[in-house]
Amino acid sequence: MQGSANLNLMMKAARKAGRALVKDFREVENLQVSSKGPGDFVSRADREAERLIKEDLRTARPSYGWVGEETGEEDGDDPTRRWIVDPLDGTTNFLHGMPHWAVSIALEHKGEVIAGVVFDAAKDEMFFAEKGMGAYMNETRLRVSGRRNMTDAVFATGVPFGAKATLPATLRDFARLMPVCAGVRRWGAASLDLAYVAAGRYDGYWERELKSWDMAAGLILVKEAGGFISAVREGREIFDDNSVIATNADMFDPLTRILRKAE
Repeated sequence: MQGSANLNLMMKAARKAGRALVKDFREVENLQVSSKGPGDFVSRADREAERLIKEDLRTARPSYGWVGEETGEEDGDDPTRRWIVDPLDGTTNFLHGMPHWAVSIALEHKGEVIAGVVFDAAKDEMFFAEKGMGAYMNETRLRVSGRRNMTDAVFATGVPFGAKATLPATLRDFARLMPVCAGVRRWGAASLDLAYVAAGRYDGYWERELKSWDMAAGLILVKEAGGFISAVREGREIFDDNSVIATNADMFDPLTRILRKAE
């Protein structure tokens, strides 16, 4: 796919940050790590990756705003456009030497995500999408799964760590969902969970208490791959609710019915 100048810029920045992260991943035991809270860590590699991405994107598009996990929010001269970036989604996996983490970059225009990149550097899988242009992984066009029966479906989620208020609801989700599906996975990287829904590897994904940078790029991947997305709570916007449900068309109604019983 021939992407726009912005999409190509995003992919280039993701690859640059990903290469730097892979080098640190090979020496993960030497990383300088500081704790941000229970189960939530920030590393020197994380901060450096965000610096590299920010430098490339804001140099090329200085008028765009910025939202980054590590450096926060900054307004731009153009109030209609902003980058939404998670330089290292799956930090805990990274720090434990597990090769399941990603660089996530999205571009938002007038409140709508119009382009997204999720780069799994450890596996060299570049997931990307642009509004109206479809979703891809490297050279392969992506489509959500075609499974229609819940008993055949595999779903993904995130299990809250520490003393998160959403833990009881998530446990209720498991109790209702696991008896009627083929399995639930918890791999610890929201952007890749959404990318895997887009690729048909998962039949659906849900999670509460997310941030915009966790899911922005993944949302457009799912939409452009033919999937459905919604907040967990009915009638709410995804970013306002800090939650997401992402599935193929056939799984959407049965999955949302189960999850909304826990609310």
